[in-house]
Amino acid sequence: MRETPILSVNNLVVRHGGGCPQCGAGATALNRPLEKNRCAICKSVWAANDISLDVYSGEVLGIVGESGSGKTTLMRALYFDIPPTSGAAFMQGYKAGKQSIWDASAAEQRMIKNNIMGMVYQNPVMGLRMNYSAASNIAEKIIAAGSRNAGQMTIRATELLEAVEIQTSRMGEAPKNFSGGMQQRVQISKALANNPSLLLLDEVTTGLDLSVQAKVLDLIRKIKAKYGISILLVSHDLAVIRMLADRTIVMLDGKIIESGLTDQILEDPQHAYTQQLVHSLI
Repeated sequence: MRETPILSVNNLVVRHGGGCPQCGAGATALNRPLEKNRCAICKSVWAANDISLDVYSGEVLGIVGESGSGKTTLMRALYFDIPPTSGAAFMQGYKAGKQSIWDASAAEQRMIKNNIMGMVYQNPVMGLRMNYSAASNIAEKIIAAGSRNAGQMTIRATELLEAVEIQTSRMGEAPKNFSGGMQQRVQISKALANNPSLLLLDEVTTGLDLSVQAKVLDLIRKIKAKYGISILLVSHDLAVIRMLADRTIVMLDGKIIESGLTDQILEDPQHAYTQQLVHSLI
């Protein structure tokens, strides 16, 4: 019997704009009158257009695509930053995977964000309080999950900052004083604070120097090995996906255009856009 995924996303749609009879209800991803991901008639933007995927325990699922392909929209919908227009998402850690997380109450959504998922944004400003200390950022996540034991928070913050190779002597410093790479590492430690089953990583190396990128990617690999966590990894860079992902989904104009084992995608890409991506990597 096939393993049950820890996350299943079914037919996610995120539309910006009211839609129209031609692109709205009753239409499908295949017959909407879209110019790229924009309705030619009503000008609504279909940022995510019928996205379905599964993530299994302990795997890294890579999502690759150019800017505007829908990668970040998917991640932000999963983390409740933006509401989906339609679709469902099921997690084993919530109602035994029987009820969509998008049907959860506001309190339940906070529980999911604080206990079941962790998010690392491309821009650390979105994931960190820049004027709080690194340890306080981690403590904030732990408090949000219901803990009030200051001693245990200090121990956990120390453990996590050591795991992401930040000196404990800098625990009391604010992330605004850190380099971009260090800020991303603090974000990763905060995201791991409550032992989530799924880590969402959105373009975590974009804008970093190549040497810093390599260190962050190596850290992610170590985190996966140490904690056995499942990861949804978004990148526009196929080299990053090649290094980390077990399976890969390719997105373009809000749709999934190709999916498979990462080696398969790299060695035998089927879609013309994927072929172009792979060619640029060689």
